[in-house]
Amino acid sequence: MKHLNLLLAAAFLSVSTILPAQGYLKGKILYFDNGISITERGGSSFDFSLLGGLDTKSSVSLLSVERALEKAAEDPEIAMVFFRPDKMSASLSTCEEIRESLARFRQKGKPVVCYGVSFSNASYYLGSVADRVFMHPGSSGTLNGLSSNLLYYKDLLDTLGVEVQLIRHGSYKSAGEPYIRSEISPENREQYEVLLSSIWNPVVGSIAASRGLEEENVRQIVDGLELNGSQDWLDHGLVDGLKYRDEMQAYLSHLFGESELSVVKKVSMSDYVKKLKDNGSDKVAVIYAEGEIVRSGSGIAGEKFSSEIARVRADSSVKAVVLRVNSPGGEVVAADMIRREIELLRKHKPVIASYGDYAASGGYLISAGADRIFVDNSTLTGSIGVFGQSIVYGGALKKLLHINAYSVGTNAHSDLGSGFRPMDEKEVEWYQKSIDNIYDTFVGVVGEGRGMSRESVDSIAQGRVWAGKDALGIGLADETGILMDAVRYAASKAGITKYRIVAYPAKKSFLEDLRSRKTSDKSDPIVRVREVLPPGFTMVARLPYIRIEGTGTRKQ
Repeated sequence: MKHLNLLLAAAFLSVSTILPAQGYLKGKILYFDNGISITERGGSSFDFSLLGGLDTKSSVSLLSVERALEKAAEDPEIAMVFFRPDKMSASLSTCEEIRESLARFRQKGKPVVCYGVSFSNASYYLGSVADRVFMHPGSSGTLNGLSSNLLYYKDLLDTLGVEVQLIRHGSYKSAGEPYIRSEISPENREQYEVLLSSIWNPVVGSIAASRGLEEENVRQIVDGLELNGSQDWLDHGLVDGLKYRDEMQAYLSHLFGESELSVVKKVSMSDYVKKLKDNGSDKVAVIYAEGEIVRSGSGIAGEKFSSEIARVRADSSVKAVVLRVNSPGGEVVAADMIRREIELLRKHKPVIASYGDYAASGGYLISAGADRIFVDNSTLTGSIGVFGQSIVYGGALKKLLHINAYSVGTNAHSDLGSGFRPMDEKEVEWYQKSIDNIYDTFVGVVGEGRGMSRESVDSIAQGRVWAGKDALGIGLADETGILMDAVRYAASKAGITKYRIVAYPAKKSFLEDLRSRKTSDKSDPIVRVREVLPPGFTMVARLPYIRIEGTGTRKQ
């Protein structure tokens, strides 16, 4: 009997330590819907497969979640937050921002409770911020660090008779490297090792701080593969208890002094964000630069996106702007169009940049001149470099299909970029000069925007990608902060306290999105090629076609 009493006391110890001094919690549970997807813009999207047909999905925007948690922290009707991070869909940088928002919620004296069945790196990192973390007794999880797995294609291309000519400026500009090498270069290995460590270290530090552990202890647990079943997570202090679903419901009920969870009031995050309201006639515009930068079609289309910025500039009710960047880069001309419009916009209103998953190459170029740059620790930042490449498939046609290719033209270099033959020495020199000129312009833009000398920018450029945490120390960003931090800063720069947040470009409807995907860029043979290639594989089949883009790193 004494042993049973000790077990019961231990079971409810964590309950009493998060209850307010006056007793049980009063109000509603704000909970993240099971299966909720949190994306930059939110809304409806679709996936299509031959077997599964058309599958529509809905998501909630990151900004609305941050605003909801901020409001809930002050809302007397909201008593606590409950969430299942393993049932959420979000990128690592999105998890980082939600985690910070939950931490601020907790600072208002309101508890956060987390429950998981199978934790991963990202979901446990998010869940560990909670006051109490519980796990299903029969489950397991994985906490094993970050990796980036790279494929190198040169041997395959040699076998097929395909030759790739890569022209670049920047020893770390590795996007085209897999097509000209059989193994990773020392520079690229160094880049990835530093990058992944810089992303992972803050994750470890945050987990350790939240769980009252030493960072070295967390690293030992990960390196030693000491986590298998749920009991291992409990023994190492990573969770507070093991509970089945009914026991978790009983736990939440007890927090409110009830015997059944059904009588406790609840509101889902999806419903709560619908109640968000703004005050004031002044506006803070959030311009979303999300996707690949292109001249036309889906993604960040240069001319169309520039027109949106010009429209914001002309709107006198918009007092400040946040440029939310989530882009690996893209085409030079399109990026420069956007950069110029941002430059013009800054002459009329404050422009604050906020980075999500990545602001690399062209994504960094368009925002380098912002008044202030907010970054996440895990943001892929920089990649100030340029590359172009030409695919020579004439040999493959001969070798595989026994097709002989010939070009007839009016001038010595009329068939440049045809793909039938390699570039000659003069053409390579011409192309390299073009790449170098673009790089010099890129360095100059960054130097002017960040108040740095060309020499300083060049020393940290060379196509190298930095984690947001490291970008602060080398001058590529100003401070870490979530999207709402950038919004508040922009409003303060404009001298306004009451304002509405308005998103640009206007979110496409489901049918508009379907139509644009059906028709975008189909006239461009390069796009058709890219659609059938593996993730991160970029094939450029004509000249001049110059890109400034990131490494295509995939984050867990």
